[in-house]
Amino acid sequence: MPPLLAVENLSIEFRTLEGRLRAVDDLSFAVRPGRTLALIGESGSGKSVTAQTILGLLPGVAHRLTGRILFRDPKGSGAPVDLAALPRNAPAFQAIRGDRIAMVFQEPTAALSPMHTIGEQIGDVLRRHRPELDAAGVRAATLEALRETGFPDPGRAASAYSFQLSGGLCQRAMIAIAIVCRPALIIADEPTTALDVTVQAEILRLLRRIQAEHGTALLLISHDLGVVATMADEMVVMHHGAAMESGSVPDLFRDPRHPYLKALMRSVPRLGGSRGERLRPLREIKVADAVAGFRRRGGDGLEGEVLLEARGLDRTFRSHGFGGGPPHHALRAVDLVIRRGECLGLVGESGSGKTTLSRILGRDESPDRGSLAMRGANGAMEDVLALRGPALKNWRRRVQYVFQNPYLAFDPRMSVERILTEPLEIHGIGTSRSRRERARELLALVGLPETHLSRFPHGFSGGQRQRIGIARALALEPELILFDEPVSALDVSVQAQVLNLLQDLRRELGLTYLFVSHNLAVVDYLADRIVVMAEGRVVEVAPRETLFSGAVHPYTRRLIASIPEPDPARPIDFSAFEPGRARDRAAWGWPFVARDGTGEPDLIDLGGGHLVQAFEDGRRDLGARPLAGVLAPCEP
Repeated sequence: MPPLLAVENLSIEFRTLEGRLRAVDDLSFAVRPGRTLALIGESGSGKSVTAQTILGLLPGVAHRLTGRILFRDPKGSGAPVDLAALPRNAPAFQAIRGDRIAMVFQEPTAALSPMHTIGEQIGDVLRRHRPELDAAGVRAATLEALRETGFPDPGRAASAYSFQLSGGLCQRAMIAIAIVCRPALIIADEPTTALDVTVQAEILRLLRRIQAEHGTALLLISHDLGVVATMADEMVVMHHGAAMESGSVPDLFRDPRHPYLKALMRSVPRLGGSRGERLRPLREIKVADAVAGFRRRGGDGLEGEVLLEARGLDRTFRSHGFGGGPPHHALRAVDLVIRRGECLGLVGESGSGKTTLSRILGRDESPDRGSLAMRGANGAMEDVLALRGPALKNWRRRVQYVFQNPYLAFDPRMSVERILTEPLEIHGIGTSRSRRERARELLALVGLPETHLSRFPHGFSGGQRQRIGIARALALEPELILFDEPVSALDVSVQAQVLNLLQDLRRELGLTYLFVSHNLAVVDYLADRIVVMAEGRVVEVAPRETLFSGAVHPYTRRLIASIPEPDPARPIDFSAFEPGRARDRAAWGWPFVARDGTGEPDLIDLGGGHLVQAFEDGRRDLGARPLAGVLAPCEP
């Protein structure tokens, strides 16, 4: 069967004031009808530039040097069309883009218009490519596309704006726009980046179902080898714009030949790895020689003693917009203990309360009820919520925060030197000269040269910005660092760099971490104990080895089942994510939910530091709940 899309010897060059950059270098690949081809590689390898070239979305500074892009439309004459040779405003090209070839962009909240409803944006595509449809036909096709992409109430979704939807629903809306004209090819550019594991599984299942029902081909761009192993039939490995290796997914995963692909696979954290196993990124960060000027905080107390303790934390957000709305219970009676020297992982889906809890622990939010205490210099626990004025300012030196998005965490008008010295200035530490020297030491600590001090945030990659964020958090030599999804948007090799860096810093400086993430494989690599949250509740707490080998709560088991393994022989079981499967609390069943629907279970101790939220008189049922039973369809 001839290929649906064939890219032949494509070379793309960017011509800027700083010089010329070869973004794509003599690249060739083919996408077969109904099949999935994955383009993988690090950020900057040319994957997205290739996709933009196919759809004519490159900026003016980009120039095609060589190559053809042949598209053979199954509904056309049968002769291939060279998309690269067509002007972007040519009717033939405009008829293909959005109709026969559609795209799902990486960041749906940025790709969707906040000024137009979801229904209007789907309708725009139909009015452009299906002019024979009247208003009623456009409305019917819009609702059908929303229904097909899993919206339970298509009419309500059509009237919603993108800022009213979660990240997962925005991605479903993007897919609805892409499939409404029944394209022959969908280009999906990192369609699940920064989505939590269960929403990611649902999006991947949706793409797989659309493929099966309509015979759509998929060009999948991703840096997640677990997603590629589950979804793709073939893959092309890209590095600096060129194809390093290509072939079928089972063959390349089983027997990678190129050193670059081997290095990528060594960078991926895997479930069940040994405690001492270390990730092997393409470029390692060495910190051993840069820690001499930093005090080891682990010497301030006994390793393993309680450092921070939260009890009965409640937090409710109330809607103050037009028409009001029901209150949102972000936290419900949350208890948490962090021990000195440990990394405590905090996992759960988006909206489970992870970030709200971390912000309360950092005194960026105040709870409605509950207590928060931290061990002081004299060894006694002190009430953190009661601190005011100078006492609160001194306490803030002990607890620092690393934010999720390194692109939004810095003032773009501040140089790196200013970013790193600002905490020292605020707390009156040192002189101008000593603060500059400390900034050099901080950069060395995260593996960056001092020449970066004069640069601004926009001149760094995502991984470099995240390392600068870690350096800023270390400036005041804290005891506890709160990490909120610090590697969720980084590609696998940079993610491995940052994770190894965090391991080294904790060991060398005696730090304590709270690590918030939806990526359980990352938490498995970094954490000593793991806390699982759902709907504002702590539902399970266990040591890392216990949780992944013997999880008890249905919610925890579902999270583990959602993890895409970088192994084609172990794909995600999409049957667990069909509509009606156990997702909400009512479907967890006894002893996690009362038989009569009343009362709230407590955390009961199963031994060995393993706690689960369940009713005490159902303890005997906890050891005999197979995974298939946990993910069974909901009862009517």
